[in-house]
Amino acid sequence: MKKVTLITDGACSGNPGPGGWAAILRYDHHKKEMWGCEPHTTNNRMELTAAIEGLRALKEGCEVEVITDSEYVKNGITVWIHAWKRKGWMKGNTPVKNQDLWQALDQEAARHKTAWVWTRGHSSHADNNRCDDLATRAAREQCASK
Repeated sequence: MKKVTLITDGACSGNPGPGGWAAILRYDHHKKEMWGCEPHTTNNRMELTAAIEGLRALKEGCEVEVITDSEYVKNGITVWIHAWKRKGWMKGNTPVKNQDLWQALDQEAARHKTAWVWTRGHSSHADNNRCDDLATRAAREQCASK
């Protein structure tokens, strides 16, 4: 299996508001940057979308280290999702927020061997800072990579 690093971030101007997401894929000496936007969304939805789109871009199953500054994403996919699935995607008497994206992320992650790593946002992780810049720009300009 190829070993890939995926760095992700999401941004929102207002919450909800115009949002953007970004992902960087690294494999050996290769680097791919991607980003996208939505006109009315939340920061958490953009964080999830970044991880989904990054994993979706991989053409084959890989060993993927996913680096995120979102504790919501890391805890959701590694801890909370098991109970949500057991309880029919309910949290108490309320449907899980962003269920559509959690299900998509679960499906994409299942194609790979994933390890989820949290990093502090806006700190010394260069690729996380680059993702933040790309996601913020995508939210502000409502633009996407090709």
